[in-house]
Amino acid sequence: MGDWFTALSTFEKVYWVIALVGSLIFIIVMVMTLIGGDVEDLGDADMDVEGDAGIGFQFLSFKNLVGFFTIFGWSGIACISEGMSQGATIAISLVCGLIMMTIMAALFYYLSKLTSSGNLKLKNALNEIGEVYLTLGANRSSIGKIQIKVQGSLRELDALSDESVDLKQGTVVKVTEVSSNGMLIVKKV
Repeated sequence: MGDWFTALSTFEKVYWVIALVGSLIFIIVMVMTLIGGDVEDLGDADMDVEGDAGIGFQFLSFKNLVGFFTIFGWSGIACISEGMSQGATIAISLVCGLIMMTIMAALFYYLSKLTSSGNLKLKNALNEIGEVYLTLGANRSSIGKIQIKVQGSLRELDALSDESVDLKQGTVVKVTEVSSNGMLIVKKV
């Protein structure tokens, strides 16, 4: 192995070192990501700043740089083995590395868009139609439950009614108000 490496030109040695080191770091980052390790501790350039809402598309990050150097090295080795000139090899490997960085930045950007806080915003229930699940007392005399679709999922939520009669199970209702304490106020449809 040592004879093979010493027989390489300096240009080829640089590309092999970049490719192997980049691949090793890439494998470490990948394994840490899969087992839940915090790769951000390795010195990510897109660290959190207090009060920062974050920039959506982050081109320059640790993971993207690892991807750049890995693809840069291997595409350079491929160009060298095809007998391309040094200038063409550098140009092609730079373009390949930048394409990889762009793909990875876009991937992480779109993956971050898939997350949600999971918080229910009761204001989203306003003017929605639902069905009484547990009887609502007349004139807000007792709390009942309604089934209603809020934020894309069917939920059972506490509700009150200003109607003069009890609203029994199966009655179709519309949310007219959300009280300050988070209670839905409904009326019969």
